[in-house]
Amino acid sequence: MERNRSIIPCYALRRELGLRNSSNVGEKYNDLVVSDRQKHNGMSWSPDGSGALAALATLIRNDEHDAWFRTGQIRFTLAA
Repeated sequence: MERNRSIIPCYALRRELGLRNSSNVGEKYNDLVVSDRQKHNGMSWSPDGSGALAALATLIRNDEHDAWFRTGQIRFTLAA
């Protein structure tokens, strides 16, 4: 626990600041980007293949695939 203390969220503070205390958004995007594609039809994925597929699915979902394939760069912006 001590090793991870710096990354353990303070839920009371997050609530006070009006921030989310659930992982449901992250879990949903995991379903959309990774799980939905990789858990069907008895598919088996290597760690490298799984990571590569997740990266490509994320590029497509964020509409960054054209820029990535053209320039090798993507925009990095945070949603409000």
